[in-house]
Amino acid sequence: MHLGTPGSRASDLLHFLKYTRSETLYLVGDVIDGWQLKKRFYWPQEHNDVIQKLLRKARHGTRVIYIPGNHDEAARHYLGYNLGEVAIREDDIHETVDGKRLWVVHGDLFDNVIQHARWLAYLGDHAYAALLRLNRVVNFVRSMFNMPYWSLSQFLKHRVKSAVSFISAFETAMLTETRRRRCDGVVCGHIHKPEMREVNGLLYLNDGDWVESLSALVEHHDGRLELLDWQNARSTIKRKAPDSMPEHAPAIPGVGM
Repeated sequence: MHLGTPGSRASDLLHFLKYTRSETLYLVGDVIDGWQLKKRFYWPQEHNDVIQKLLRKARHGTRVIYIPGNHDEAARHYLGYNLGEVAIREDDIHETVDGKRLWVVHGDLFDNVIQHARWLAYLGDHAYAALLRLNRVVNFVRSMFNMPYWSLSQFLKHRVKSAVSFISAFETAMLTETRRRRCDGVVCGHIHKPEMREVNGLLYLNDGDWVESLSALVEHHDGRLELLDWQNARSTIKRKAPDSMPEHAPAIPGVGM
């Protein structure tokens, strides 16, 4: 989510939280961007609304599990505690309706840059923030011509060889640890690249972000997993208040963000 930064798409996230219901809601790290907040305080009302909406869901029966990432690593001091009704954990095992065991973790602990060259991670964070600022200018111009949102950083991630190599190494490390833990798959975030695929019998599920991809990983009542692109999905949502939704409206057993 990276709340506390201009790049966070809080209004889209609020729309998602308003028009979805779930039994369990996983917040898979980098909810609040402590790295950026240390440099410049930025906290508009919409970001506060997201936190209030999450706490309200927890109070009203949704099982909310918060797994901190590297940008909100200060929350790791409170692992095992509850913030209101929100459980703070290092990781979790989610069992799907059809019996699959999914390891849910942010993923930064398996990023060699974060672990062994932290200065390089901070440098990369500066570069990413600059890309997002440029991206806002590009998309402002595109909007004037009624063109859809386009992500410059996602484009570069798919085109630059070193970025592709880094993503591949990250995915391999996550799957190796998943197999060691005897799980059927992993749900992670960290690299801002939504992905859902099977590799050698294991599920690699990256739920993306709410900065560019606006994606969430969903488990339906029958155990079917779906990577939801909210940018496209929101256009099909009927404009009605959640309280007026019929009782038979589908709830979502598991959601990763």
